[in-house]
Amino acid sequence: MAEVLSVSTGSVAGCRARAAHNVLNQVVLPGEELVLPEHEDVDGLGGAGEQPLRLNSGARPRLRVVCGPGLRRCGDRLLVTKCGRLRHKEPGGGGGGVYWVDSQQKRYVPVKGDHVIGIVIAKSGDIFKVDVGGSEPASLSYLAFEGATKRNRPNVQVGDLIYGQCVVANKDMEPEMVCIDSCGRANGMGVIGQDGLLFKVTLGLIRKLLAPDCEIVQELGKLYPLEIVFGMNGRIWVKAKTIQQTLILANVLEACEHMTTDQRKQIFARLAES
Repeated sequence: MAEVLSVSTGSVAGCRARAAHNVLNQVVLPGEELVLPEHEDVDGLGGAGEQPLRLNSGARPRLRVVCGPGLRRCGDRLLVTKCGRLRHKEPGGGGGGVYWVDSQQKRYVPVKGDHVIGIVIAKSGDIFKVDVGGSEPASLSYLAFEGATKRNRPNVQVGDLIYGQCVVANKDMEPEMVCIDSCGRANGMGVIGQDGLLFKVTLGLIRKLLAPDCEIVQELGKLYPLEIVFGMNGRIWVKAKTIQQTLILANVLEACEHMTTDQRKQIFARLAES
């Protein structure tokens, strides 16, 4: 709390846009304006400067910058819409990369490209209404399944769990999801099995579990044979051989958010001995 108060005091007092690379991994507040690095040296005579991202100008920016959750483009400005830490991911082929705000929240806001776990709540003609945890349900067409046609419809019932991808996520439109990739393949998406346990965790824990350097899932796999599905909307589906093992895995995953590495290893060692 002290860190947030100190940052807010400095930002309000300054009332100026701050360079994005200077506040990486620092707390940013809603309403702040960020300045992104943009190369203006075309002929090699000048240098790289920091300019606000001008979206309405005629010349295209030399750096392609993607704004993730927590950031919004308002005209030619880039504004912060969430309270959290500013993160940046370098692109593989060079360029501006991806900027987003990493915040701890439980309410999910649909984002295009997110893989989510939804619950079918209604059928409306050729459209399924799926609860993904947002402000309104997402729509899912019966043709958005692998091999689905007008004659060969997928067997989806109200109450089924769906693992799919958000393809439309706009504040002015209802979310839309599909269960196929760009090649028309399911690629693991579709209706999740009837057995297993579905539970909800914070969005920060989901991002932590899906990080490439996370060892929690590997340690769980050594503990019990399991099937597990992570949704970016804060939902986890897990299934083990027995109900007892399934409940143990769910409890361990929920507790991992507030455990240190040593505490987690002690818990896994006790479970392995038992």
